[in-house]
Amino acid sequence: GEGAVRIDNDNLILEMGNDLTGVHWRGPLVKMNYEITLEAMRVQGHDFFCGLTFPVGDDPCTLIVGGWGGALVGLSSLNGYDASENDTTTALRLENDRWYRIRLRVTEERIQAFIDDTRLINIATGDYEYSIRYEVEPSQPLGFASWRTTAALRHIKLKKL
Repeated sequence: GEGAVRIDNDNLILEMGNDLTGVHWRGPLVKMNYEITLEAMRVQGHDFFCGLTFPVGDDPCTLIVGGWGGALVGLSSLNGYDASENDTTTALRLENDRWYRIRLRVTEERIQAFIDDTRLINIATGDYEYSIRYEVEPSQPLGFASWRTTAALRHIKLKKL
């Protein structure tokens, strides 16, 4: 993307870009039966501060936190529909300068996503076709991005289930 990426006090900082700033994993990858946990904060801006692109088997999908003007949470894309237009669409009040605990669990049976301790997404894995928007393609196969927003990420962990 266009913004700078840096480490500051053990936080991964994705500086505001025009449009996308992000990072991706290049090493070996778990594609099913795993959990990713992290803390994320929108430092500046009004859009998504955690676009977590992840594999569902051989297909990509993205968990959006704070999209479409700052309040939307959902998966992009399910059966070709963005996070703003599918069964996972949720609106939340997401504040700047506040850490949010995010947990994404991908199994052969379900995809679940939690913010803090609230489960916001709980879908049957086999019920959908998965894809991503072209803007986040550089985040594949596993990565994080922010959209016109400065984001801070920390305590990123991936665990096989």
